Amino acid sequence: MESLPNPPVPQKIGAESTGSAASSNRLFDLRSSLSSVKLPVRNGAEVKLRLGKKMGSEARLCPKIEHGDGGYVLEDVPHLTDYLPDLPTYPNPLQDNTAYSVVKQYFVNLDDTVAQKIVVHKNSPRGTHFRRAGPRQKVYFESDEVHACIVTCGGLCPGLNTVIREIVCGLSDMYGVAKILGIEGGYRGFYARNTISLTAKSVNDIHKRGGTILGTSRGGHDTLKIVDSIQDRGINQVYIIGGDGTQKGASAIFEEIQRRGLKVAIAGIPKTIDNDIAVIDKSFGFDTAVEEAQRAINAAHVEAESVENGIGVVKLMGRYSGFIAMYATLASRDVDCCLIPESPFYLEGTGGLLEFIEKRLKENGHMVIVVAEGAGQDLILKSMQSMDHEDASGNKLLLDVGLWLSQKIKDHFSSNKKKMSINLKYIDPTYMIRAVPSNASDNVYCTLLAHSAIHGAMAGYTGFTIGPVNGRHAYIPFCRITETCKKVVITDRMWARLLSSTNQPSFLSHEHIEDAKKEEEPSTESLENDHDVRISDGSI
Repeated sequence: MESLPNPPVPQKIGAESTGSAASSNRLFDLRSSLSSVKLPVRNGAEVKLRLGKKMGSEARLCPKIEHGDGGYVLEDVPHLTDYLPDLPTYPNPLQDNTAYSVVKQYFVNLDDTVAQKIVVHKNSPRGTHFRRAGPRQKVYFESDEVHACIVTCGGLCPGLNTVIREIVCGLSDMYGVAKILGIEGGYRGFYARNTISLTAKSVNDIHKRGGTILGTSRGGHDTLKIVDSIQDRGINQVYIIGGDGTQKGASAIFEEIQRRGLKVAIAGIPKTIDNDIAVIDKSFGFDTAVEEAQRAINAAHVEAESVENGIGVVKLMGRYSGFIAMYATLASRDVDCCLIPESPFYLEGTGGLLEFIEKRLKENGHMVIVVAEGAGQDLILKSMQSMDHEDASGNKLLLDVGLWLSQKIKDHFSSNKKKMSINLKYIDPTYMIRAVPSNASDNVYCTLLAHSAIHGAMAGYTGFTIGPVNGRHAYIPFCRITETCKKVVITDRMWARLLSSTNQPSFLSHEHIEDAKKEEEPSTESLENDHDVRISDGSI
């Protein structure tokens, strides 16, 4: 292992940036191929690498960490020069692009970073930051040199075709790239399927369609075969669209690329309709899902109020996180009860769900229940044989809580002790929702994600996922995206707003509430649910 040369002194990041190369001081980037190294403290700043959690027998490198004054921490992403230090740079073609000539300061300063927390106290440390996304003045790929590919993995989600379109058009229009491949059928398409050539003309209208023109699949990840295919085809930019499992696979591909010393940039675009990707404000397709869920809720409400003692049960997506159910409920105002995975509930007894249903039917004569697919799984397992199976992506296969809950409600009211007859309608729109094209809001968001990923890859960054953090797009290390799952905070104000809207009981005991509080780190985030979608209070 070669020795590390004496590094330049890490510079403190200024509050403002000029955008000029002369005025910017590049932060020192450690070579991420080193397993662990710590540099001497200089001018109050310390730079070090840390080892992440292991996958299999291999240690996984987590982000490059830089500490600065005032508790400043930068979790940086890898760069091609970490293991290929002599790469040449080229002027960014955007400086000659007439479309961007009117922009006052288009290029991002090298030292610009985005704070993970924006609500702090006077004496709070500055906290964790991520490298700001956007175009740089210098790029590490010439336009004729770029051979890019795009792959979509995992389940469907509104906006997949929009992201594909904007990557292709962005590479072509902004950087003059002509060689772009589409990998068909997910990860296994790298070694088991054909590829298709993508041009701005061929993808022009695909954003108007649902699904993905490239096809998708779960599983099929074979790191060595995938990297062999990338190397054999001469691909040097890989854009991977998928959820946390897909991003874990992207991280493994990046590490193998780095081990082989290839000049290949790996960029991830996080995709999950459930909005459970950690760190980022929200994931694409979520706005569309909430909007489409209104149709199902409205249908359930019409069915329920049209008959005596009508009950409409709507199951929405949300394997581990109930964001779609929560936001769809808040947007609708016709929902009487919302059940999500994060908030336990019980059926029988005083204060239980069945008692609440009886009460609401006596008050209003009808009721609408929204339930996320991951809710109540512990209750189902108690009454049914356990099914501990997983799909090809490693996701636990869930039992159908909607059917189970509907049957439990019917059984309760059909018992000899009850004299109330009900009319229950169960609606499951989950696959209809994820198959629709993205709405206007998601289309714009997908464009920003795609362009930010392109700018990062062209600037030589690799091994990163792109996403908005407090409204500003940033490059985030893979391990930060995959290490945890974002969930609804049931002790926060957003969930309280829902309870106030539906007038449902919390179904929580004092012990449940205390346990939930302990799981959350005490911070100012709880003031406005910083884990939630930024549209919650207009703080986009």
